[in-house]
Amino acid sequence: MFNREQLKQDFCTLLAAQSQKTPETATPYEQHNALSAALMAQLAQNWSKTRSAAVKKKCAHYLSAEFLVGRMVYNNLLSLGLLDDAQAVFAELGLDLSAFEEIEDMALGNGGLGRLAACFLDSAATHDIPLNGYGIRYRYGLFKQRIENGAQTEIADDWARFGDPWSVRHEDEAVLVELGGLTVRALPYDMPVIGYGTNTVGTLRLWQAEPVQEFDFALFNAQKYEQEAEARNAAFAISAVLYPNDSTPAGKKLRLRQQYFFSSASVQDIIKKYKAAHGSDFSQFAAYNAIQLNDTHPVIAIPELIRILMDEEGLSFTEAFGIAQQTFGYTNHTVMPEALECWSGAMVKEVAPRVYEIIRMINEHFLRTMADKGLRPTSATVKGMRLIAGGTVHMARLAVYATAHVNGVAWLHTELLKTTLLKDWYALYPERFTNKTNGITQRRWLALCNRELSGEITRLLGSDGWVKNLEELGGLKKFADDKQVLARFNDIKRVKKQQLADYVLQHDGFRLNPDFIFDIQVKRLHEYKRQLLNAFAILDIYFKLKDGTIKEFTPTAFIFGAKSAPGYDRAKGIIRYICEIARLINSDPAVNTRMQVVFVANYNVSYGEKLFPAADISEQISTAGTEASGTGNMKFMLNGAVTLGTYDGANIEIVQEAGQENNYIFGARVEEIMSIKDSYNPRALYESTPNIRRVVDTLVDGTFSDGGTGSFKELYTSLLDGASWHKPDHYFLLHDLNAYVEEKLKVNREYNDRLAFAKKCFMNVASAAKFSSDRTIKEYAGEIWGVGK
Repeated sequence: MFNREQLKQDFCTLLAAQSQKTPETATPYEQHNALSAALMAQLAQNWSKTRSAAVKKKCAHYLSAEFLVGRMVYNNLLSLGLLDDAQAVFAELGLDLSAFEEIEDMALGNGGLGRLAACFLDSAATHDIPLNGYGIRYRYGLFKQRIENGAQTEIADDWARFGDPWSVRHEDEAVLVELGGLTVRALPYDMPVIGYGTNTVGTLRLWQAEPVQEFDFALFNAQKYEQEAEARNAAFAISAVLYPNDSTPAGKKLRLRQQYFFSSASVQDIIKKYKAAHGSDFSQFAAYNAIQLNDTHPVIAIPELIRILMDEEGLSFTEAFGIAQQTFGYTNHTVMPEALECWSGAMVKEVAPRVYEIIRMINEHFLRTMADKGLRPTSATVKGMRLIAGGTVHMARLAVYATAHVNGVAWLHTELLKTTLLKDWYALYPERFTNKTNGITQRRWLALCNRELSGEITRLLGSDGWVKNLEELGGLKKFADDKQVLARFNDIKRVKKQQLADYVLQHDGFRLNPDFIFDIQVKRLHEYKRQLLNAFAILDIYFKLKDGTIKEFTPTAFIFGAKSAPGYDRAKGIIRYICEIARLINSDPAVNTRMQVVFVANYNVSYGEKLFPAADISEQISTAGTEASGTGNMKFMLNGAVTLGTYDGANIEIVQEAGQENNYIFGARVEEIMSIKDSYNPRALYESTPNIRRVVDTLVDGTFSDGGTGSFKELYTSLLDGASWHKPDHYFLLHDLNAYVEEKLKVNREYNDRLAFAKKCFMNVASAAKFSSDRTIKEYAGEIWGVGK
């Protein structure tokens, strides 16, 4: 590998060749591209060796609509063992590696689903597990979020406008995808996934949609130009943006096209590589390939594999279906029925006519299977399980029926799948169901983003073996009562809070006080994640400070970060409401020396790298039974924050590992919610509880302005009267509010004993081993895919 002088020489040479600049005159983007190119050149040999070795053994393939990889340069330097060397080289040249903070995150994902996929690839490469990622190379990703006058606005996120040095385009490996009369060329861009401390370099292959051919101006005529322009635009649109707004038929069609596009291209690629190594005998296909479907987005890959095996390779339906069922596994990420994808059969037929025929064949196969088990097609059980019902294709049902394994992503989530959402399927195929609790890579989420704490951990343990084996963190527990260790831990937390405060000032123009408690909730904005509950609690505490009900209160900064889907009006209303609360509290001199509220804009991976290490309190307050797992909760835990949360998702396992005495759990549990959901009356609670009425009334009493949008009134109505599609307060905010405020005040009081609170935080770090994605990926490899050692 590189030594420091070689790195310096190659960087300067490539910088001159690429931009005709010296290190002193080059922009951070030019410096970044040159350094990345130098590293890519060095990676080439190991990358090639990894690919060649993969041909000879069984490989797993991870199909996901999202891969939220974030900024790659720092993580890749860490994985190569070159981060310190690169910083030294840049210092010698009069440069600062931190200038790469300007480099855009690769905007290829939205939230936990995509970040999980990225962590899995990192862990697989680090532990020599053959795993390829497949997804879409979105030109614009999701969007950049701005907060203007308290409201979210979206602008295009052209993340690659200054170049993409970490991707390699392979023209010779393009494939064609037929999309109901539109033929699109799928161009693969490969990104290296560098194993930490190994010679393994995995591959993330992302497909970009392009027209089949360029317009021929020599044959120009107006009609042909119009036709070809329309086809070109339709092709480019497929990989233009992550999650197009699907509130219209056109948006739905585009989203389905995206899913079929990358699923088809990926399956074609896997088949092509199998044939190159093993010929046309597909009897061994599942022995050499395992395909994991990350949620329902790529489930259409199942009938696509069957289509290719039947139509292009001459297999019977029975043979092809058997191969598919042995090859695929399905990861479910939600227990909410409305979040499971269903497609109009007519639309599937329009986008992929032959695939729709294959789905119908699978549905008939299912009905025959049920008949063999004595269940008639007209029975209520079978009607509720049909893959095509009422003209609608149910992708989750297809996924469960046509795969070998179905897994949830936390213990509670998997149990709820078995007993509620998929209970009929579990009764039929109990052997297919398994749990794989999510994890995060400690390389990015501790070793990279919190180098101060990482250094202290290595010093205490006597080695940095924990970076590859997080089980070693358990060795920290013997220091949990060492006052000097806890004092150093507090000093490190103060440094990380100052760093975050500096970044927030630069990025959002708000001056955080690093001596305050940092209480942080950052995640996708959705009602079930209950950012509105947090907002109500903050407002309740504010009112009680004002009227003297609360007399002792440790100064606290409440920090939010979240993006709402562009068409999710209620979520946008919640963002506006939080910003109004921030305006009120931050401008009130009677309170702003004890409370601060800030909503940071454009929360992404790189912002997360600042937020997680600085947190004292991790807000994980979803309604019990709604959060499948969460991974942000794990990142906070690993960096030494206590969890303030409900008994939901992976919070349960965090408490089991670190102890309830070191975390703060409140609110109704799943069993209670199940027992009261039909009788729950939030209006009665509102009318009988003055403090609840006071905060809820701020939505409509003129305390705050929603800019004339009516969004606050709509939130008020949704809580007390419900809507056509849900009951009042369907996520039980008012039910849990007072218990939540009580727990918030408890952690606020206990923070004052700085060493005792530090011990709680330290024990969370020491107990975080289970939540490494290394553990998760080894479980997938050994128990589902049958790959690796």
